Amino acid sequence: MSCLHKRPKRTKSEEQAFQEKVKKIAQENGKRLGLEGDEDLQFLLVGGELVKIRSKSWKKNRFFKLQEDCKTLWHESHKTFRRNQTFSIDDIESVRRGRQSEGLNKHTDPSAEELCFSIIFVGRKKNLDLMAGNGDEAKQWVGGLDKLISNMRSLTRQQKSEHWILNCMRKADKNEDNKMTLKELKHFLRQVNVEVDDTYAAEIFKKCDKSNSGSLEGSEIKHFYDLLTHREEIDVIYGNYAQTEGQMSARDLLNFLLNEQREQVSMEDALKLIDKYEVDGAAKQNKCLSIDGFLMYLHQEEGSIFNPAHKQVYQDMHQPLNNYYISSSHNTYLMEDQLKGPSSTEAYIKALMKSCRCVELDCWDGANGEPVIYHGYTLTSKVLFRDVIKAINDFAFKTSDYPVILSLENHCSVDQQKLMAHHLVSILGEALVTKPLGNTMPTSFPSPEELRGKFLIKGKRLNKLDAALNNNSTIEEDTVSEEDEAADCKENGQKSKSKKSKIKLAKALSDIVVFCKSVHFNGFEHAKDNLAFYEMSSFKENKALNLADSSATAYMHHNTDKLSRIYPAGSRTDSSNYNPVPMWNVGCQIVALNFQTPSKEMHINQGRFLPNAACGYFLKPEFQRSLTSQFDPGTLSNGPWLKRKTFHVMVISAQQLPKINKDKHNSIVDPLVRVEIYGVPADNASKETHYIENNGFNPMWNERFEFHINVPELAMLRFVVEDYDSTSQNDLVGQYCLPITSVQSGYRHVPLLTKRGDVICSAGVFVHLMLVDDQ
Repeated sequence: MSCLHKRPKRTKSEEQAFQEKVKKIAQENGKRLGLEGDEDLQFLLVGGELVKIRSKSWKKNRFFKLQEDCKTLWHESHKTFRRNQTFSIDDIESVRRGRQSEGLNKHTDPSAEELCFSIIFVGRKKNLDLMAGNGDEAKQWVGGLDKLISNMRSLTRQQKSEHWILNCMRKADKNEDNKMTLKELKHFLRQVNVEVDDTYAAEIFKKCDKSNSGSLEGSEIKHFYDLLTHREEIDVIYGNYAQTEGQMSARDLLNFLLNEQREQVSMEDALKLIDKYEVDGAAKQNKCLSIDGFLMYLHQEEGSIFNPAHKQVYQDMHQPLNNYYISSSHNTYLMEDQLKGPSSTEAYIKALMKSCRCVELDCWDGANGEPVIYHGYTLTSKVLFRDVIKAINDFAFKTSDYPVILSLENHCSVDQQKLMAHHLVSILGEALVTKPLGNTMPTSFPSPEELRGKFLIKGKRLNKLDAALNNNSTIEEDTVSEEDEAADCKENGQKSKSKKSKIKLAKALSDIVVFCKSVHFNGFEHAKDNLAFYEMSSFKENKALNLADSSATAYMHHNTDKLSRIYPAGSRTDSSNYNPVPMWNVGCQIVALNFQTPSKEMHINQGRFLPNAACGYFLKPEFQRSLTSQFDPGTLSNGPWLKRKTFHVMVISAQQLPKINKDKHNSIVDPLVRVEIYGVPADNASKETHYIENNGFNPMWNERFEFHINVPELAMLRFVVEDYDSTSQNDLVGQYCLPITSVQSGYRHVPLLTKRGDVICSAGVFVHLMLVDDQ
């Protein structure tokens, strides 16, 4: 970036010319982002002073400014070795107006509400807490950044790619003369993750240097860009279907959509696509799709692997709550491990913003009579129960309207339990479900639709639910058996007690437990004969897995009218995760994972809840919702679940894979792609391509795989791109997971996500997919 490396002092006229050039570059990038002449963008490009806040005593003035690439924020730093710091707009998860972060809440006065805002980063990078000089400035910073993030995210993959490549070219232009020498061209190629030998680089250079001037400029750079981004595989596909004077007529396109993409479409749909994506006016007039228009279509959601119809809520949301898988978190308060990691309200916000619909609160007696949340018998930090409930109330329904379950692990004294009940009622207000929805005793759960915007409390209750309707209980407190997970927690804390250890429960807390009353599990027969629908059990992962193996059908029947919650074993002190798939296979709804730990298991969870508007609820297959069903994932008998299919996957190519080791200038990836299926045991499979040396920009494999799938309604598909290493474990480059039922057939682009589940801009894998019925 222009202001990041020292250069000789410029003369006045040189400085003027330089500033004009920077302004021009910013204008071009602003235009590319659809923000040409935008006031908020201009405000960010000029920049200004903000107060950076780290603690009550550490509050420093720092200058912040958007760079001319319209993608990088620069801010001054007074650290000796880091005079200037930058971060990308792509690294920002969200911008929050007001004192809506833990730091600002703690370290600023409520009167500064209008001046404050926070930049929240993806991953584990700490929030940036800032304060502007006045409310209007704060508003403009937040508005400008929001607009920039939103426009950046709504660029097509092709536009993101172009934006990225052109800015990489600018970085390679060391002397900023708008020309590219052979040396600069080699530097640029390494930057975009492709290693070429000197002969090949010289060859490309010669081909583009039409003027024989020894450097590329203007149209020569454009020619080089076209050569670099040319997709040979697209030429072949287009050529096969463009049967009308070298172009794709509407009839040719329809032929492609029906035969290759396996879509149920008409001529009208083909014409709509031409109108939407054709970039050439003459071709559009002739109702034809040029190769550029075709590439544009493939880069849009219509050309994505993920069925666009599943991006919104497409499932029936009026069924009882227990008929859905529910995205669920374990030890939600933790940011890291379970022994000494920090507890934070931020962890709840992150989980809720990912549409997690069941969060866990581990409650203990705190100082000054105020209950706290932390991992008992460990050195994890503590956070006030009241602050957590406030954060949950503020962020629960930002990404999904569907109900949130607060799973209480209660270790508090009666007095502090009463305060917990007070905080829940006073902070959550009308959104808290404190009694059954009607005037009569329900016999089944309400639906997610009926519970929109509501909170349910999961915990112990002193009596049956009908007592809430009859008002026949006057007991202020009584003893109940401790939660199964609480007992496990004590065992792991070397304070072993029997499973049936007791705690005293306050009536005030008991009364707000309505649809999720925690009870100990004493076997499926006992549950069937003695438990009401709202009485639910929690199972440690090992116990749940044993039951899923030995009594799969009974477990599934149990889940047709009750809820089951699964939680990780206490021995997972590093907050690692178990595989959720075997639990979903037997219809368990609340399969709680450590959201704070990026892992394959979390990728599968993110994939499971990607469809249905990623709302945190996904309707279980019909055969898991019926008491007459004899489905057993381990031994597949004939039934409505058995829909044998062959899944053909061709991994064709990848585009613009990120560098793994950005610090090592010469580190180029050697990518391979693995295709994985997770589902019933008979469907689990994994196959991988060979690796390609030194090319993360446009590697090509053209490798075919075949998978046999028995129960497609439970099957998950995961793509993994890794950097091959012969001496150590391969590094993850990117991954993407989704249910087979949401996959589109044909030629498709697969987006790639980081280990933490964030989108990698402009990177992707190009595949051909076909799911066909077995004869």
